[in-house]
Amino acid sequence: MSVTLIVLSAGNSSRFNYIVKKQWLRIENKPLWQFVADRLNSFYNFKKTIITANPEEVRIYKKISDYTIVPGERERQFSLKNALEKVKTPYVMVIDVARACIPEKIILDLIENKDKAECIVPFLKPVDTVVYKNSTIDRDDVKLIQTPQLSKTETLKKAINTDKLFTDERALIENIGGKILYIEGSEESRKITYFKDLNLPCLKPPKKTFLTGSGYDTHKFEENKKMILGGVEIDVPYGLKAHSDGDVVIHSLIDALLGGAGYGDIGEFFPDTDEKYKNISSIKLLKEVINILEKTGLEIINADISIIAEKPKLKNYKTKIAKNLTKLINAPVNVKATTNEKMGFIGRGEGIAVISSATLTYKDWYEDYNSRK
Repeated sequence: MSVTLIVLSAGNSSRFNYIVKKQWLRIENKPLWQFVADRLNSFYNFKKTIITANPEEVRIYKKISDYTIVPGERERQFSLKNALEKVKTPYVMVIDVARACIPEKIILDLIENKDKAECIVPFLKPVDTVVYKNSTIDRDDVKLIQTPQLSKTETLKKAINTDKLFTDERALIENIGGKILYIEGSEESRKITYFKDLNLPCLKPPKKTFLTGSGYDTHKFEENKKMILGGVEIDVPYGLKAHSDGDVVIHSLIDALLGGAGYGDIGEFFPDTDEKYKNISSIKLLKEVINILEKTGLEIINADISIIAEKPKLKNYKTKIAKNLTKLINAPVNVKATTNEKMGFIGRGEGIAVISSATLTYKDWYEDYNSRK
């Protein structure tokens, strides 16, 4: 209980070359960052677990997990510095999320040796001939450094206050003269850098799960404004009152998509108090949500939409709206239209309501991996 775990997960996966960021690959039903944190916590009872996340994704991380989530930075070292501000224990273990299959023995060995140096580091010896700048060097002098690494918190906090960039905790602590202890690492601790690196024994394919979300939105009519429904302009002399373009169909669909993902609602992502969304096209908002879903390992299966309105009459627009949305979300969309039988605000012709449902699933990276072999 004297050790805090930090999982560094704020990177952009630029070398991974896949539609899903590697930290969001679903291992059964968990994103990789949560899988790694849960796995290590099953090996040892850490006092606290801190996960760094891309600042734009912090909200989503918090929706999914009870771990402490900290905004990361572009550089690993700055992400670590942010996380260290939350560490109160005398020791801290830091792991890169890309090292997903760390054996339990490595974790326990690091903790067992925690008092023997300022930083405990697992490493591998190279088995091949090593050439440096066209000269062969003694491979016994070479260490292949791995994470996680266990450090004395006070020392690491002191070491990280530097303008010079380092790639791991060992280098930071070594820079201020701290003592380093090297222990035997493991081939199983191999880092996921490229998509081809996914052939690790602990990585199970995503579950064949269907995730369903619902959405509801309503807007009043407003004179002298364009009427846009599902990205299609409706030929009437009035539109819908809203902070954005008032596309009540897309707003409802966005809520259904976010609901299926478990990511919250449209107001959390695009608040109507933010001037940058003033009169914005709802298609732009939908595209942003689709991008978020894709990067975080989700795939849209289909959507079903019911438009409830006394006016305008949408008989000649339903198919056009459905085709437009199908193209936008790259999945089948069904659009229905009905009245409210003259009842309530809809029946009085004061506005429109839309109910949507959407089905999602986890992106099957495992199938894609096998197809690339």
